[in-house]
Amino acid sequence: MIATAFQPHRDRLVALAYRMLGSVAGAEDVVQETWVRWSEAPDVANPRAWLVTVCTRLCLDELRSARARREQHTGPWLPEPWVDEAPPPPGVLAESLSMAFLLLLEVLSPRERAAFLLREVFEEDYDAIAAVLDTSPANVRQLVRRAKAAIDADRPRFDADPEAHQALLAAFGAALQSGDRGALEALLCADVVATSDGGGRAPAATRLLHGPERVSKFVHGVFRKAPPERFSARPCWVNGQPGLVAVYDGAVFSVIAMSVVQGRIARWDTVLDPLKLGHVRA
Repeated sequence: MIATAFQPHRDRLVALAYRMLGSVAGAEDVVQETWVRWSEAPDVANPRAWLVTVCTRLCLDELRSARARREQHTGPWLPEPWVDEAPPPPGVLAESLSMAFLLLLEVLSPRERAAFLLREVFEEDYDAIAAVLDTSPANVRQLVRRAKAAIDADRPRFDADPEAHQALLAAFGAALQSGDRGALEALLCADVVATSDGGGRAPAATRLLHGPERVSKFVHGVFRKAPPERFSARPCWVNGQPGLVAVYDGAVFSVIAMSVVQGRIARWDTVLDPLKLGHVRA
């Protein structure tokens, strides 16, 4: 009975926790702890409200300590990749999954982040959010207003044509496997930006890269040492956008997300840190 009441809410809790933390493993841990507390709780009149409250408060606790760890992070930080085999349905929930969007959330305080996500992504009402954050609805409105102002200034806008994405993915994967740097460069926007996160445990750029020449040179450098017979690149969807899982000798060594504008790659985000790739299948 307890499990039956919890299960309909599990996906929503995972989706919320992942956007709060930027960590697949962290989200699963928070939802597991929410389940433990749920299983020990007395009768609850409103299960959804209770579960969202517990999950959000656990995320706030974790986010405060996670931010301290990120300050010591080597090079640019990226979320753990969320990998799917099919594109997500269009809408606000899919948009809020992108690497670019999650990086924008990093400018918010933990409470602003919670208020913004609960209101703008998960469509909770102000009274419900006030109960979660133990504050007034008026204060929640202020939190959401400040967060929206910060997010809307740089909110990413990308193409959403799955067929065009698939064609670009195929061309990108072929260029990677052939080692053709010119072919890679031709797929990039003039103002392309690349971010790589090795966490100090894998080779990665220590700062953002700008422009087709610098980005293609870095991408070529990362993959050129992989013999074709030992390397493969599997198309998938990473954080709601076209992406690749790069496999070397049967093990995942990189997950790449690409944001597309007018048929070319505008953002190239690659996670190389092995600690962030353990949940990804080869």
